[in-house]
Amino acid sequence: MKKFSVIISLVLLFSFAPFCAIQVQAAEAAQIPQPETSARSAILINADTGTVIYEKNALERRAMASTTKIMSVLLTLEAGDLDRQFTADSMAIRIEGSSMGLREGDIVTRRALCVGMLLPSGNDASQAAAVSVSGSIPEFVKLMNERAQQLGLKDTQFKNPSGLDADGHFSTAYDLALLTMFAMKNELFAEMTAEQALRVEFGNPPFGRWLYNNNKLLHMYDGAVGTKTGFTDNARRCLVSAATRNGVTLIAVTLNAHDDWNDHMKMFDYGFSVVKNQRVDYDLSAFSVEIAGGSKTHAAVKVSEIPELPLSDEEMRLVEVKTRLMPFIYAGFEAGEQVGLLEFYYNGTLLKTVPLITAESCESPAEKLTLAAGLVQVWRRGLF
Repeated sequence: MKKFSVIISLVLLFSFAPFCAIQVQAAEAAQIPQPETSARSAILINADTGTVIYEKNALERRAMASTTKIMSVLLTLEAGDLDRQFTADSMAIRIEGSSMGLREGDIVTRRALCVGMLLPSGNDASQAAAVSVSGSIPEFVKLMNERAQQLGLKDTQFKNPSGLDADGHFSTAYDLALLTMFAMKNELFAEMTAEQALRVEFGNPPFGRWLYNNNKLLHMYDGAVGTKTGFTDNARRCLVSAATRNGVTLIAVTLNAHDDWNDHMKMFDYGFSVVKNQRVDYDLSAFSVEIAGGSKTHAAVKVSEIPELPLSDEEMRLVEVKTRLMPFIYAGFEAGEQVGLLEFYYNGTLLKTVPLITAESCESPAEKLTLAAGLVQVWRRGLF
């Protein structure tokens, strides 16, 4: 086992504490060779940090087909009002390609449209959602591009909400990975995209029906949790996927691939050999919290759990740890009282927070007086 020193900075709730030497126990990764992929562009990232684990022409702009709908679903979910029923715009649903089965006059909800976009990749769903959220498709596309800029997607431009081929409609494997990393933080997005089938209601009048996910990785790869398939004549086969194993989540993207299912499985196998949920061991003996009003002056502290971080060995070297402690605690506490936090950062992003707790108890003077008085009463009664 190798030990890597971690960069330390101490920020307290109310006062500074002494320096703490912290060591990281990094597992020796039994790495497999980097994969060879069929895609013109490909990338694999750590979903917790955004660190690139593998890439192939990841910054080349390409058509991305229905992976476009990741943005469309995200914006629809963020718009809220998901269960209000409305009639789908009759013009919007008249579109070629994949469909969730909307017909003129159908009553639907935004929630159902999101399922229709993510699972069967309905172009009709994306158009109906765009009109519902922004009033028109051009206004929704404007919103898509504004959000792309906010997320730092420097090589992405949208021309429609569905992903059909259009001049100037492009992205990169890297940008799609970043977009997906953000989208997967939306709990409802993550829940929907992980399902192989979901039951929704729409129609005139609405009735229940099942929609099925096009993402075969959900049953082909252990730990797969979404997210979006795509295909057009120009873009060819496109796939964005995510997988989780032992606390580590990875995101893979391929654009213009001949064998995308195998490409993604090979990338995930490689990624999980590189990124591990690694235990962090450290010495907190230099830390204590001052006790006010007690016989002791300070109480030792410890962590409530041994933290593990989903990082590669290289990422572990760049972890920053911030320790926050209360300036004091009043006497009269038990062991296990929370008195601070241990925060782990990577590249400025908070990865994990672990409570710091007292390692010992401390009675208050009042408790001691009460105990003494009780013993006197027992003695007077002849019981002691």
